[in-house]
Amino acid sequence: MIQIYPDWKPFFSVIICTYNRANLLPRAIDSLLEQTYKNFEVIIVDDGSIDDTYAVIKKYLDSDLRIQYIYHKNIGLPLSRNVGILASAGKFITFLDSDDEYMPEHLELNNKIIFENPEIEFLYGSVRVIGDPYIPDMNDLNKLIHIDNCVVGGSFFIKKEIAISLNGFRNLDYADDTEFFSRVSESNANIYKSDFRTYIYHREINNSITFNFAQNNEKI
Repeated sequence: MIQIYPDWKPFFSVIICTYNRANLLPRAIDSLLEQTYKNFEVIIVDDGSIDDTYAVIKKYLDSDLRIQYIYHKNIGLPLSRNVGILASAGKFITFLDSDDEYMPEHLELNNKIIFENPEIEFLYGSVRVIGDPYIPDMNDLNKLIHIDNCVVGGSFFIKKEIAISLNGFRNLDYADDTEFFSRVSESNANIYKSDFRTYIYHREINNSITFNFAQNNEKI
């Protein structure tokens, strides 16, 4: 673990938004603590959980000063992401859904891209999907499209000042990351796409947002 000093500034701020996922959070957090790149902070935004979320993560809070915890009433994923953005101290903000995980080299490889291309303001990439790779098309909920044809918010790395200038994520029920990406593109930010599949997107369980959205719209 890196040594934390009063004037320490992380390069990455990793935002984990969660709601009643006490059973899954350790996998996500452990994948962060196993990163080969260490200069990051973790901001866990608890969106009003009523399960054992705090009890589960308390041991992490007690053992690693890079981890912060914020609790608020239930306001949804997009607005919770915005809370994390405002609380972040890193140069670049990135995300990890509480039911997903990083491969150990995820932050290191993306840091290398940014270091070698200092003009980058927004970086995103492909993901490795475990489970069903098809999700509803935001423009036609009766149509399923492969995740490879989408942008996934978990793969985003964005300079904090760009995220702030765009007022963060909009409070949408679905595809808030796609809408956010559209505004990043329109802002003329310097965008780079990575081919690394080091973000592991779990869709084999029935409590992911996109899984539930697909199930709820099957009979539309």
